[in-house]
Amino acid sequence: MSLDSPLMEPQVVDAIDREPLIVHPAASLLQVIELMSRRRGQSCSLEEVQDVTQRTQGCSSCVLVMEDDAVKGIVTERDMVRLAARQLDASKTTVSEVMASPVISLPQGDLRDVFSALFLFRRYRIRHLVIVNGDGGLVGVVSQSSLREIVRPANLLKMRRVADVMTTPVIYAYESTPILELAQLMAENRVSCIVIIEEDPELDLRHIGLIPVGIVTERDLVQFQALRLNLSRCKAKDVMSAPLFLLNPKDSLLAAYEEMQQRRVRRLVVSWDWGKGLGIVTQTSLLRIFDPMEMYGVIESLQDTVKSLEAEVRELRKAKG
Repeated sequence: MSLDSPLMEPQVVDAIDREPLIVHPAASLLQVIELMSRRRGQSCSLEEVQDVTQRTQGCSSCVLVMEDDAVKGIVTERDMVRLAARQLDASKTTVSEVMASPVISLPQGDLRDVFSALFLFRRYRIRHLVIVNGDGGLVGVVSQSSLREIVRPANLLKMRRVADVMTTPVIYAYESTPILELAQLMAENRVSCIVIIEEDPELDLRHIGLIPVGIVTERDLVQFQALRLNLSRCKAKDVMSAPLFLLNPKDSLLAAYEEMQQRRVRRLVVSWDWGKGLGIVTQTSLLRIFDPMEMYGVIESLQDTVKSLEAEVRELRKAKG
């Protein structure tokens, strides 16, 4: 798809991950954590664990739970954060006890365009959609990440600013905050990350503002659990991703998208007015501009602008004539 053709429809079938991670309902949560924590491109095989995984091609932000060729449930990174906050014993908890079920699915024949997937994401507040064939058999998974990879109309992104889609206020914590508290904050506020703020008792934050120095995400939490870190003892400053690249609200969404691609991240922090304002732009934020109602609003606004310019041209011609 050409980056200069914003209305060209991408091949939505290319967004299907046809080799999702799959586990048996009897798998322990610890085994699932280890499976999800493996990096894409490396082997995720857990051959020593009987009946845990049937497919091990690359990693994902979710794991499907299957038995007898039927999808029984799904576990996502957000679920892992929620479970970490509850301090469950991952080695003694089976995935069937914590999976989300039933799973939202869509027949591949109904996956006609990007909007059909976006509609279900919004309706059910999910980030992963299971795609099945006519017999109900598993085809794969479409995620917000995979959709973002195929939807790249630069002209539409250029027309929108970071301020249009960023999320505020931001949930933040200080460098000394234990990881367990970060997990609890994510779970309580249903957010995918926590911004870490510089901790300096000499700063008057009412006048100077917040100074973001790092970030901790859902995916980080899965990695921490896989490494068996003591979540109540480890501090944010020891594990956060830093330094941060900061966006400005006036930046274009194209700039945000390009930075995400270059840095291989799914979210960026927005800061303005010397830290008195903080926001977050995520891959979900970028997908909002492809919502049919959003696109209709943009087109309507452009049409009004064109009409206004045409009226100005007519007035100038009259004045000269």
